[in-house]
Amino acid sequence: MIVRPDVLIVGASLGGVAAALAAGRAGARTLLVHEGEWIGGQLTAQGVCTPDENAWVELGGCTASYAAVRAAIRDHYRNRYRLSEAALAQPHLNPGSCWVSRISVEPLVAQSILRDMLATVPNVTALSRTAVIGARISDDRVETITTRSAEGAVLVFEPRLVLDATDLGDLLPITGAEHRLGAEGMEETGEPDAPPEPRPDWVQPFTFPFALELRPRGEDHTIAEPPRYAEFKAMQRYHVLDGAMTRMFGEYGWWDYRRVIAASNFDDPALPSDVSMINTGSNDFRGGTLPARNARAAARILRDGRLASLGYVRWLQTECPREDEPGRCGYPELRLRADWFETADGIAPMPYIRESRRLVALHTVREQDIVVRDGQGNERQMGARAAFMPDSVGIGHYWLDIHEGGTDEPGRFMETRPYQIPLGALIPVRMRNLLAACKNIGVTHLASGAFRLHPVEWNIGESAGSLAAFCIARGVEPRSVWSDPRLRWGFQRCLLDQGVPLFWWGDLPHSHAVWRAAQELAMLGRFDNDPDVAFRPDQPDPAGSGRTRAEAVQEEWRALRQTDSSPPRQAVTLQLGTQGRPT
Repeated sequence: MIVRPDVLIVGASLGGVAAALAAGRAGARTLLVHEGEWIGGQLTAQGVCTPDENAWVELGGCTASYAAVRAAIRDHYRNRYRLSEAALAQPHLNPGSCWVSRISVEPLVAQSILRDMLATVPNVTALSRTAVIGARISDDRVETITTRSAEGAVLVFEPRLVLDATDLGDLLPITGAEHRLGAEGMEETGEPDAPPEPRPDWVQPFTFPFALELRPRGEDHTIAEPPRYAEFKAMQRYHVLDGAMTRMFGEYGWWDYRRVIAASNFDDPALPSDVSMINTGSNDFRGGTLPARNARAAARILRDGRLASLGYVRWLQTECPREDEPGRCGYPELRLRADWFETADGIAPMPYIRESRRLVALHTVREQDIVVRDGQGNERQMGARAAFMPDSVGIGHYWLDIHEGGTDEPGRFMETRPYQIPLGALIPVRMRNLLAACKNIGVTHLASGAFRLHPVEWNIGESAGSLAAFCIARGVEPRSVWSDPRLRWGFQRCLLDQGVPLFWWGDLPHSHAVWRAAQELAMLGRFDNDPDVAFRPDQPDPAGSGRTRAEAVQEEWRALRQTDSSPPRQAVTLQLGTQGRPT
C-alpha cells in the first residue's frame, strides 16, 4: 500500500510531537510514525519528567506551544488534586518541588497531555509500533520510506518532506544523509576542547531512570537481587552524593533533585508520599553506548543498561549508607513504582538518550559559538548572548554538559550564553527534502551537550515541522528558504506568528504587547549592544523620549512595518563554508 502524506515524521520523540503539531496546524497532511507505544521521548518514556530547562522558562525562555504543555501539566494537578496551602502559595506550581526544574509531571500524565494535543489537530495521524525498514533515494531526494508494523503490515510512503525525529538519528544512515557520530577532531571544528583526532566512540552515556516512592520507615519493599548485581555494582560505582548533592534528603539533596511528587504540595489521600525519578551518575550506563554497531549489540547493551538500573534500586534498598542512622545501610522503605511506566521490571521503557547521530548540515554550531569560556580559560562570548545567528529559528540555554560514562571521555560542565537555534542546522548539506527534528541537528559533539534539553528539542521539532509546511505551501525546498533572504525572513515571521522566539528576551513572554516588535527589531540588529537578556519594557526609554522602552520600541517597529522591508542583515545571503558553517 502506498500512502502520500505531505509530511512524514519518523520518531515520536519530544521533537517529533512538536513537529507534528506544527506541521498539522499549518495545514500540512502529516503522518507521525514511531516504533514504540509511547510518545514524548525524554519527557515520558525516557523518564526525564523533571524537564531540564532554563532560568527564563516561565516568561520568555521557550516557545508558546511548549509553554502550553507546561500550563496543561499544572492544570492537571490543580484540577485533579487538592493542593496544600504551601502549593497554593507558589506563583508557579512545581508538583515535585524538585530543584533541577521549575516543574514536574508523571510520565503517563505527560503522555496523555501530548496525545490530547495531537488529537486536536485533524491533519495529524500517528502510527505506533511501526519501524522504518528502507528508503529509496533519487536525485538527492527521499522518494519513498518503507515501514513494517509489529503485525507485519508493510506500508510505502511517498512524502514531500521527511523529518527525522528519532532520538538516535536513525533515518540519517538509512537515507544516506551525511552525518557524524561521537567527537569531531580539533582540526575539523577548531574547537579548543575537541580531541586532537576524531573520536567516534566518544558518545554520551544513556540512562534508564526509575521512580521510587518514599514510604514510612519500617515498611520493606526490597526487590530481589537482580542478575549480575555484583558486576554492575562494581562497574557503575553505585553512590548517592556527588557534585552539588551533599546530602541524601533535604534542600539540594539527592532525593529532592528530580522529585516528581512532593507530598507536602498535596492535601489529598491520592498522593500521600513523595515520589522521585532517579537519574544520576549511578545509572548513567558505563557498559556501552548507543547507537551500537548492530541490532544484536544494541539489544545486549539495552538489556545490561536495564539491569544496571535495577541493581541500583537494590543497592539503595540494602547497601546505601543511611543518613539518619550512621553505621546502618539500606532504605528498604523505598518502593519501586513499576506502575509509573507499566513495565515488568519497573524501569523506564526507553533509555534517556543524551546524544544522537548528527546531521552534516548547512550550519554547524560549535563550542566556541556558545560557551562563556573554553576549557583553557579563554573568553569566547563576552556579551549577554551567544554568537548571533541571522538564520535563527528559536532559542535555548543550558550548560555544555558532557557526562562520563561508557567511554574514556572526561566529563565537562561549561557555562554557556543564551543561544539561538540556526535554521541551517536543520537542513542537510546535500539531501533536498530531509530535515532534522530532534537532537540530530548540525551541532558538534561538544555543542550537543547544550542542545539536548526539553525546550530546545521541542523548539527544534516545532521549527522543523513549520519549515516543512512552509516549503509545501510555497513549493520551495528547505535549502532555498535558508539561502534566499526574503524567503528566510518570511519563514521567520511565520515562526513569530506562532509564538516561536528568534532572539533572547528572558522577560518577554509571547503574549506581551511588545514581544513581536522586540523580536523583529532584534533580528534587525537594533539591540546588538544590549547588555542584558532582560528587555525591561516598563523602564524609561534610554533615548530620553519620556516614554517607556516598550512604547518607544513599538513606535519604531510600526514605522518599519509600513515599509515591509527585509532587515539589512537578512539581505546578506548566507554562503556555505567549510565544515558546513555559513561564512
